[in-house]
Amino acid sequence: MPEVLEILALACTGLYSGYMIAFMSGVMPALKEVDDASFTLVMRVVNRKVPGPLFLLLFLGSLAFPAASFFVEPDGRAAVDTTLVGVAAVCALVGHLITSGGNVPLNNALEASKGRGGDRAARTAFEGRWAALHVLRTLCATAAFVLVALAVTG
Repeated sequence: MPEVLEILALACTGLYSGYMIAFMSGVMPALKEVDDASFTLVMRVVNRKVPGPLFLLLFLGSLAFPAASFFVEPDGRAAVDTTLVGVAAVCALVGHLITSGGNVPLNNALEASKGRGGDRAARTAFEGRWAALHVLRTLCATAAFVLVALAVTG
């Protein structure tokens, strides 16, 4: 069982980190080049579509599996590997707090702004703050993955 948790922790943190990096390095730079109406339309649609089953599995699994792996140690795991998994869980938790306390409220505000003024104002209130928070949560997700990988291969 402990080894299965480590594999699930590695898979979820790796896939989640990759998803976040792809969004940061591809989607957001592409959207930076479109007009305000297109930007707000696409981000509203993305914000409704992203929290689907696969995303939620990776989002929740990237925290739950490292945490579970920390508490259910396999025989022979070195103390340093346990520490790495624990720090990975903390990194994932910080990323999730950024998401729930920063990105999600901005998503909700963008959705609520629909039909209440211009797309320019909505984009201005959303884009810079959202992107900065996304970079932070991407760094947290990537750190979690690297730490789990080091623990599993250590």
